[in-house]
Amino acid sequence: MAIKLTDTDLKELTAQAQPPDELTYQSLGSGVQLNVPKYLGEGCDRIIKLRNGLTISIRHCRLNQAIHLTRRHESSFLLISKFFLSGASRVRTLDVTDIDTDYEEISGHHYLYHLPNHTEVEEWPADQLIHTVAVYVDPDYFNTFDINKTTLSMPLKKLLEGDRIQRFHKPLGQMTPPVKQLLQQILHCPYTGLMQQLYLESKALELFAAQFALWTEASTPKTSIPKTSISLCAHDIEQLYQAKDILIQQAIHPPSLMNLARQVGLNDRKLKQGFRHLFGTTVFGYLRDYRLQQAQALLHNPNLTIANVAAGVGYKSPEAFCHAFRRKFAVSPKAYQLGQRT
Repeated sequence: MAIKLTDTDLKELTAQAQPPDELTYQSLGSGVQLNVPKYLGEGCDRIIKLRNGLTISIRHCRLNQAIHLTRRHESSFLLISKFFLSGASRVRTLDVTDIDTDYEEISGHHYLYHLPNHTEVEEWPADQLIHTVAVYVDPDYFNTFDINKTTLSMPLKKLLEGDRIQRFHKPLGQMTPPVKQLLQQILHCPYTGLMQQLYLESKALELFAAQFALWTEASTPKTSIPKTSISLCAHDIEQLYQAKDILIQQAIHPPSLMNLARQVGLNDRKLKQGFRHLFGTTVFGYLRDYRLQQAQALLHNPNLTIANVAAGVGYKSPEAFCHAFRRKFAVSPKAYQLGQRT
């Protein structure tokens, strides 16, 4: 059964949850860490304060029991950019009709929203890893930018021009590889002090830029441009998924492109085009990403050397592995491993 709370309830319960062995509020050099009270679950919200009110919030927690949190949004509301790396939540709006009254935010997707003057109920499930990154900013932050000469989606443009009653919740689909890379750079920032502030501020603004561009592109009428298309029947799709499974099973010693095509009964052209169409990357781009994701998991083990991890995911050279890992995650394998340890 879910625990039903309001914002005020949550603040009061958190304030009361201060036994000697439980610290719910910790001051950090660049902000604060709010630990989940033990009777609700485990984990924390890390709040990083940057210049001019720009804020990054990183949530990493698991709840013991589902929570239904009723929140009242006042007229002064921030522009929020949110990214779900893991977990999901459901939101029901109670008193407005200009946005969806019932929607979900799910793993692997990202959202941009400004929701003043309404009440909503956030439903957070139990026994599920919740890992999100959110960037908050007052819309006035963008006053120093030249909005008039910028093409933007209409709701966003109105908001940045000063219409503070503008209300929207925009799902922006699955996170693209560049967006995922920015999130990894934030989560594994290699700097402290001033350099950390400069680095995180630049990454936060890049996330806003990426979302603004995605929404603008989605709302811009498309002109009819001839393009090469590929027709895939159900059997083709089944063969492509089979090819993907073979790549995963043989990731250490993968087959050649021609060999893989032959194993699943496709010609190499359809294999290459079909992979791009279904999985958004090349055959060996998919293999590289899979290997590096496996490497991430292995780096959580402090007893493994970088050479062990490189060999374990199919890289013959630790140097080549380090180069590929840094290119994808913008941090060296060693720095990532040390970050997990801390």
